[in-house]
Amino acid sequence: MAHHRLMGGRLHLYKRENSRFWQCATFLAGTNHRESTKEESLEQAKDFAEDWYLKLKGAHRAGELKEGKLFKVAAQQFRREYEVITEGQRNKDYVKGHWLRLDNHLLPFFGSMRLSEVTPGKVQDYRIHRFEQAKAERGKPPARNTMHQEMVTLRQVLKTAYRHGWIKHVPDLSEPYKTNQKISHRAWFSPEEYKKLYTATRARAKQPKRNRWKWESEQLHDYVLFMVNTGLRPDEVMRIEDRDVKITHDEATDQKILEIAVRGKRGVGYCKSMPGAVVPYQRLKRRNGLQPKDKLFPKFPRELFKTILTELDLRFDREGNRRTAYSLRHTYISMRLMEGADIYQIAKNCRTSVEMIQKYYASHIANTLDAAAINVMRPKPKDKKRVEDARRGELVE
Repeated sequence: MAHHRLMGGRLHLYKRENSRFWQCATFLAGTNHRESTKEESLEQAKDFAEDWYLKLKGAHRAGELKEGKLFKVAAQQFRREYEVITEGQRNKDYVKGHWLRLDNHLLPFFGSMRLSEVTPGKVQDYRIHRFEQAKAERGKPPARNTMHQEMVTLRQVLKTAYRHGWIKHVPDLSEPYKTNQKISHRAWFSPEEYKKLYTATRARAKQPKRNRWKWESEQLHDYVLFMVNTGLRPDEVMRIEDRDVKITHDEATDQKILEIAVRGKRGVGYCKSMPGAVVPYQRLKRRNGLQPKDKLFPKFPRELFKTILTELDLRFDREGNRRTAYSLRHTYISMRLMEGADIYQIAKNCRTSVEMIQKYYASHIANTLDAAAINVMRPKPKDKKRVEDARRGELVE
């Protein structure tokens, strides 16, 4: 590779093997700067490089030169560190979500910026950009949780830059003009709706519309029953193998239940099912001839599930929330609360927090309110004068 030094060695002029143009480079204000001269002639390239270098020096003296590393460099470092340090500790889909948010949204907007340019104002510009982009593409703004997750990824990149000394502090990423978020319950099935759903899936399992759909219909029926009687997350239930499940006798209730080793986003946990999960599990074993390493549900018949919900007019709840496989977990939690189960035990069994259950579930369950404690009324005196006399000590019985 041809290489020349100019300006006392502070400016480099070089040509790559696969390029016909000369390139110039210098190190100024703690940052490498590169530019293509777009010239094939060495003399013309030297003139361009010297002019370019002098302009950079002038901008640096005037305080107009942008300093520091690019955002995309910090993103690359974050990706490298995160994959190594969290290996085996984070769910693969969770890690993949970070890379998708970086590649699809954050890098196209921030990638070519210096880290010093990522200010609270620029982050607000990004939020506006995402809202306008989503409105143009889908006709509605991105979900609150979507934006929250993108801010989480952005903060991780900036924290990586801070740890390496590339920025002096992590900028404020909080959302301005933020109002208190409306607390809305998660989409679930009321007891009447749940009965309507499992009655329909049972009928479809007995008489599928096509014979080739019989296995899928039977799997869906057992999936619905299994989920509502265990409270597992959809991703957790898809990882469960036959060796993770054990039928056991619960001495406290004198009933058969399932004891399940759950592998999910929080690592390995345990779940004790309702008795209603035992029969669906036994049917699964007989139908599929499960071996210890076989998965209970190799796949989730999502389209059939959506079709049945649509036929039953259960696709959305009254607030317009879309019902999904997660709604079966929400149904389990809501029904346990309605039956008066201890909220702490529910949280442990579902591998979540009491705060999450109180925020998203307990607020809309009427059974969690104690009418006896609420409807307390002070006794009204029948004779106001007698009460006043009693206070003055003039009343003698």
